[in-house]
Amino acid sequence: MQRITILGATGSIGVSTLDVLARHPQRYSVYALSAHSRVEQLAAQCIAFRPLRAVVGTAEAASRLTALLRTAGLNTEVEYGEAALCSIASAPEVDSVMAAIVGAAGLAPTLAAARAGKKVLLANKEALVMSGQLFMDAVQESGAVLLPIDSEHNAIFQCLPSDYARVPGQSGVAKILLTASGGPFLNRDVATLAAVTPEQACKHPNWSMGRKISVDSATMMNKGLEVIEAHWLFAAPADQIEVVIHPQ
Repeated sequence: MQRITILGATGSIGVSTLDVLARHPQRYSVYALSAHSRVEQLAAQCIAFRPLRAVVGTAEAASRLTALLRTAGLNTEVEYGEAALCSIASAPEVDSVMAAIVGAAGLAPTLAAARAGKKVLLANKEALVMSGQLFMDAVQESGAVLLPIDSEHNAIFQCLPSDYARVPGQSGVAKILLTASGGPFLNRDVATLAAVTPEQACKHPNWSMGRKISVDSATMMNKGLEVIEAHWLFAAPADQIEVVIHPQ
């Protein structure tokens, strides 16, 4: 039985993770869930999965969540703030941590999980973009297991040799390919780009990813972040990471 903490339980990755856990109750149990401000959704998840602990962003959100859970007859311990996130990520009872908090807010608890030697399921690319060497050093020093969940990097991870030791040449890896759809402006006249709107940028041709990531995708900034992520995950220099525009 693996005990799981999910950082960012109400986002798309957190919801998908809980769906997987629900299908395998004999293999996984939920130790803790976190969300920033989606109190009602987190309360429903707590009622369904009965974690020991739940963390939200503010004292006001914690008060609301506590009231909802006590009304439902749950004694889940409710906490708030960054220190509480780090605590549920590094608790001795936890085996694996799904790190799915978007942006810089996810760095501290994800790093805490790595330093505590957890199996870190990494969906937060900012942890590597912001602190790649620091993070990878923490993984190596603690004996943590790092599994990339971001779709591109997970696919690469599965393609690499099973004994890959983060030395591309020794494993026969000549280059790593990242694909990009090109986004909604791929075939647009460059001279017209100054006039595009956020709504147009969010009309991704293939995926619904939320406004922030959709804008990053439309500008190709997200792919730049993924190149940095691939560099740290797989120890590949920049000239061995190639981005291919692939609208299909």
